[in-house]
Amino acid sequence: MTTTSIDNVTLGDRTDTGETSESVVAMIDEQGTVVAWTQAAQQLLGYSAGDVVGRSVALVLPRPGGAPTTSAFVGRCRARHGRSGTTAVRHRDGRMINVSLRVSMLRGRDEAVQWLMTVAGVDTPLRAAGNGSVRESLLSRVPIGIVVRDLQLRCAWVNDGVESHEGVSHDRLLGRRFTDALPGLKAGALEAMMRQVLESGATGVHEYRTWPMTGPGREHTFAASFVRLQGADGQALGVCAVSVDVTARRRAVERLVLLCEAGTRRGGTPDVMQTSQQLAELAVPLFADFAAVALEQSVPFGEGRQGRPGPMGERLPVFRRAGVASIHQGVSESPWMRGEQVLVPSAPPFTDVLRTGRSHLVPILDTVPGTRIDRDPARAQKIHENGMHSLMVVPIRVRGALLGVVLFIRTQNPVPFQDVDLLLAEELVSRAARSLDNACQDARERRAATALQRMLLPHRLMGGTAVEAAARYRPADLRHGVGGDWFDVIPLSGARVALVVGDVVGHGLHAAATMGRLRTAVRTLADMELPPDELLTRLDDTVQRLAEEDVDAPDRTSAQAGATCLYAVYDPVARKCTMARAGHPPPVIVDPEGRAVLPELPSGTPLGIGLGGEFEAVELELPEGSLLALYTDGLIETGGNDTDAGMRRLGTALSQPGRSLEELCTRVTQTLPRRAPSDDGTLLLVRTCSLGTNQVASWILPGDQTSVRSARHLAARQLTEWGLDGLEDATNLIISELVGNAVRHSTGPIGLRLIQHEALTCEVFDTSARCPRLRSARTVDESGRGLFLVAQLSRRWGFRSVPGGKVVWAEEDLAGTPPTEPAPGTPSAFEERAAHASLS
Repeated sequence: MTTTSIDNVTLGDRTDTGETSESVVAMIDEQGTVVAWTQAAQQLLGYSAGDVVGRSVALVLPRPGGAPTTSAFVGRCRARHGRSGTTAVRHRDGRMINVSLRVSMLRGRDEAVQWLMTVAGVDTPLRAAGNGSVRESLLSRVPIGIVVRDLQLRCAWVNDGVESHEGVSHDRLLGRRFTDALPGLKAGALEAMMRQVLESGATGVHEYRTWPMTGPGREHTFAASFVRLQGADGQALGVCAVSVDVTARRRAVERLVLLCEAGTRRGGTPDVMQTSQQLAELAVPLFADFAAVALEQSVPFGEGRQGRPGPMGERLPVFRRAGVASIHQGVSESPWMRGEQVLVPSAPPFTDVLRTGRSHLVPILDTVPGTRIDRDPARAQKIHENGMHSLMVVPIRVRGALLGVVLFIRTQNPVPFQDVDLLLAEELVSRAARSLDNACQDARERRAATALQRMLLPHRLMGGTAVEAAARYRPADLRHGVGGDWFDVIPLSGARVALVVGDVVGHGLHAAATMGRLRTAVRTLADMELPPDELLTRLDDTVQRLAEEDVDAPDRTSAQAGATCLYAVYDPVARKCTMARAGHPPPVIVDPEGRAVLPELPSGTPLGIGLGGEFEAVELELPEGSLLALYTDGLIETGGNDTDAGMRRLGTALSQPGRSLEELCTRVTQTLPRRAPSDDGTLLLVRTCSLGTNQVASWILPGDQTSVRSARHLAARQLTEWGLDGLEDATNLIISELVGNAVRHSTGPIGLRLIQHEALTCEVFDTSARCPRLRSARTVDESGRGLFLVAQLSRRWGFRSVPGGKVVWAEEDLAGTPPTEPAPGTPSAFEERAAHASLS
């Protein structure tokens, strides 16, 4: 026998009387005599208790239920265990009123029977003609529970609906008080409520919830009205409790509230898989025992909407499980977990949904052996093991495109899915589809931004002989996406190298594109051999111009401006590093013994904010093997934005002498918080090298014509010492041109330096500030071909400003093999190039 625990009864607040929908009018015995009356009946019909009690019900029911006599009416009620429908009742003033009347059978001791009359509503004649049959059908389908108690609150009469509502048999209730039949902490509170109704005569309507101790264990919500029954003298005879199960109505309201909450919860979730999982978890146990979301395989990766409802070929779309939820731990209903490919049956109802794009409801799943379910043994086994008996398949559609399908199944809930459940499921999926579409668009933008950033960032770091380099990039979480962090290692003249790290404000495609433009701008400015402070000044102007262009763009409502940058130049010959920063975190320098320090470097102002701040460069001398860590703020900021703690953590991770740069990069990333960051982070590690005295040769020459011949002689001897005799001819010609130009256009001593690294660099210093310029000489011109000849003989050339003058330089590729002597009378390759240059 099913019982109800009163300890698990929750009393609600006094609610609207409309919740019960019915008002108690009277009780009649088997002879049709009215034995009890109510205030509600007096208000409806005008008769007082003294007018009606003890008299035939025919006083108010002239032709009860169409029966010729009252006895016949009672006989029909007994045969049908009650009656419901639209009936005309007589008011005291003589007019007839059409009401929706229910007559319920009450059982007492010794098989005694009485009847309770309740009214569900009052109809006008016109409404009664059109709605009578409908209301009669509704009344017959809505069960109510009735308990009539005497003045001592002992149960005197009950109907059959009580046992289905409360799980308590008639025998246990009759003759007992509430506290005796259902002992518990809340029984006394319920009896106090009944006594208040007996004393005041006011109808009380309250809501309570119960959990049966056996059975499915689902919570049920009831709305109960407590009415005082009166005798002929108007005194109380007892109290009548009429209860209606409003669980479905309450759950419908909760569903609507949950739909609103679902939109809020999914609105800020840009992840396709997370949105799908939320959809499944919202459905279970709201109205389904199991829910599974399957997306077309390209959707989780933001590759667009591939499927469209319509005629299908031989191959079905490939789906992947994106969300799954169940009332059972471990999700025993599904053979596939999240992320796995789902095998979609090539049979209805799935094919119907894919073909038409419309939802499909199967209220009762046919699991009889021999049906089409047996064609898939694995799925059939899951259906039988878990007791699946009702399902719905709802497509996920956005703008006519099919993103996937959602499967809703009931196993433990014995009630089959109905049309109202399908409407709720479609609304829930529709809202989720918009979130999924937004997530797909975000995913596509993230993919595009990621691809753009990967294309724009350096694929290989070219540190040359100046530094060893390694880098890491840590993207932000899915909500924020790709940012504008970048890093670079730029080879400069004289075996020097430029180190760059920067951070553009914002995330997404715009930030990635701006990052690419700034990286290109920095490389262009670096080729101009600008010192760090001057380069940042030029870059500041560039960022401001880019921001102004974005504001003027017609397709951009707002533009994010600003960036930070750190630019450093390391010279392996002097072992000195000159650096400046624009609002960027300072570098971490670790000496060869593993001691980490933060250099005193003026912060400067961020780029592009229009403050016009000045940037100050600092020169540091670094021992060979020093480690420089350049990074962005996303690498050191934590949830509390404690950058000092982040820099200390970074310094500790880098203080590991003897480890390779790749190992150090990995170690730094492992010390970061495991949760996805809100900002991307970049780390550039370089270990300094130095060029020994045997790789550099320098001389000071007088500023006269004798210096040209001396320079060629000194260079030839040095090349022989280095084993680079094959470069002697080209080097002598380059030096002759560069030293000759210095003698011609400057005064004072001339400096000559040769550097052997991954190339051969020839540098000539003079005191003139005049910049050399490559010209195209005409055939009749006697001069103007010198720099053109230098450009032909070198792989690249240029100049840079230095204190007291300038340096003009040219680089030559090192010979891979010793030069071969040409045949007698045959010009060498060098002679051919020099002759071609002189004739051009």
